[in-house]
Amino acid sequence: MKKGLHPENYRFVVFKDMSNGHQFLSRSTSPSKETVKWEDGNEYPLIKLEISNTSHPFFTGQNVLVDTAGRIDKFKKRYEKKK
Repeated sequence: MKKGLHPENYRFVVFKDMSNGHQFLSRSTSPSKETVKWEDGNEYPLIKLEISNTSHPFFTGQNVLVDTAGRIDKFKKRYEKKK
């Protein structure tokens, strides 16, 4: 393995899924200005995520069906009045 290829500054970081509030502790090199107190009583840098495996529809099994027919009818109804 090549030397100097991987970063040396790995540290413990708390990742927080902002859509459902789930948090987990892992290691990362990502910079962060915020900190949070973890379950063990220590303070760790906080990295905010928009989505994680606990909120993604693929992992939760809650796929959202899009009603395209209803949207098209609504669009036509709205703009028929302007003709």
